[in-house]
Amino acid sequence: PFQTLTAPAPFADETSCQCRAPHEKLTIAQARLGTPVDRPVRVYADGIFDLFHSGHARALMQAKTLFPNSYLLVGVCSDDLTHKFKGFTVMSETERYEALRHCRYVDEVIRDAPWTLTPEFLEKHKIDFVAHDDIPYSSAGSDDVYKHIKEAGMFVPTQRTEGISTSDIITRIVRDYDVYARRNLQRGYTAKELNVSFINEKKYRFQNQVDKMKEKVKNVEEKSKEFVYKVEEKSHDLIQKWEEKSREFIGNFLELFGPDGAWKQMFQERSGRMLQAFSPRQSPNSSPTRGRSPSRSPSPPWVFHKASPPSSPKAASASLSSMSEGDEDEK
Repeated sequence: PFQTLTAPAPFADETSCQCRAPHEKLTIAQARLGTPVDRPVRVYADGIFDLFHSGHARALMQAKTLFPNSYLLVGVCSDDLTHKFKGFTVMSETERYEALRHCRYVDEVIRDAPWTLTPEFLEKHKIDFVAHDDIPYSSAGSDDVYKHIKEAGMFVPTQRTEGISTSDIITRIVRDYDVYARRNLQRGYTAKELNVSFINEKKYRFQNQVDKMKEKVKNVEEKSKEFVYKVEEKSHDLIQKWEEKSREFIGNFLELFGPDGAWKQMFQERSGRMLQAFSPRQSPNSSPTRGRSPSRSPSPPWVFHKASPPSSPKAASASLSSMSEGDEDEK
């Protein structure tokens, strides 16, 4: 059993049903109690297993864990038998065989399994119990192909997994056929391989080009949004720095040119110095000109005033008296 975790499960025709322990008949109660290590309970599960999915794997997991010590054999029907009784499959029988071999719960794979189990087949593979869901499976002219297995007390039911089946997967593919056809054309498959007509091929390729253009426009929009966001972020930072610098500049300006700024003090100091430099100094108290009247200023000796002739004898005598008085003053 440990080989199933590291290697594919073998085929039944390769093992030749090498079960050396005596194969006595077991009841379900005896199997649930446990069997010797060299006598595992041989459980058989069969099916088509097309598009192997989690629902198949869960059914096989239940079959494997029905008893404490079990050996799970899985029968897979061939393509001919399946197409005859059920219909066309997506995967070939070889692909379906390989899918089962790589499931961790499978111990052995039986190729070309029969559609209806016969006593000879059960005896050949030394099968103790058959595991399948309990819903009657009508096929091959029978209301339930497992009816005789149930009557023999060899049937053990498993539970179906809701929401997943091969039919559901095929339904999704048919529903979204255009999408998958366009995708595979884009990946390099030809219209002939996809069974697509010439008109549909051109339509799908045109739709692919439209989708590419939409994707480019979307990328441009995203990049433009990212660019605008970066510009807004940078502009916010620039505005913030500008506000800080402007506040700093205004503070420095007020500090220099404000009412109590350094420029006013410097201007007052310079204006005081200029006024002091341009204003004349006062004469000292010992100056000989301090006693004179500011209205009278002596004429230089070289300036000669032309005397006008006296108009009358009285005026002449008055001028002579004044000159004499001036001479006395100078003395």
